[in-house]
Amino acid sequence: MTDTIRITLIEDNRDYRDIITLTLGAESDIELISQFGTAEAALRELKAMPVGTTPDLILLDLRLPGMSGLEALPHFREAVPKTPIIVLTQSDHEVDVVAAISRGAAGYLLKSSTLEKLTEGVHTVMTGGAALDDSIAGFIVKTLQSKLAPQEMNTVVTPREFEILTLLSNGLVKKEIADQLNISFSTVDTHIRHIYEKLQVQNAPSAVRKAFNLGLFTARDDS
Repeated sequence: MTDTIRITLIEDNRDYRDIITLTLGAESDIELISQFGTAEAALRELKAMPVGTTPDLILLDLRLPGMSGLEALPHFREAVPKTPIIVLTQSDHEVDVVAAISRGAAGYLLKSSTLEKLTEGVHTVMTGGAALDDSIAGFIVKTLQSKLAPQEMNTVVTPREFEILTLLSNGLVKKEIADQLNISFSTVDTHIRHIYEKLQVQNAPSAVRKAFNLGLFTARDDS
């Protein structure tokens, strides 16, 4: 990661693009290097970029003309596999949240969230965390607690590891997890290392995505 976080924005609403441009422009360590109104245009540009010039992070709307953000996510992951993607959308539908995270999004923020939350999410993702809107994080925790039976959890992770994985999905860092569970930082670090080993991942966003893919994080049926 460079000193300046270079961002590409994919958003079809021109007024909202202007708001994001002003917001990111006020941050000394963030630069909006490009913006597109469609996923197709962004993909063409990214694929043509020389190695080393691609953005450090992508902000992606879901409701786009042509290819939707959800449809585009796997294509972006293939085109720029090392570039994290934060979904920035109006949709708080559970199916969209689960689909976006399972397809590789490193964060999911609502457009109704504060602009401060957006810049905070950018920094969180660039340091290996997961950026989740407060209401989305609450939904994920509630879903995890209600949907998955303990015996199913134990086939992959222990109950304590699952508890920590839940807090990771809520965007908490190791020290915050230690404080909340009233255990030592080193204990949390050990548990997280075991989680990564069991799920065969390297960081928290990958662990959350892998958990979704394994069915640990399954959206509640409304039917």
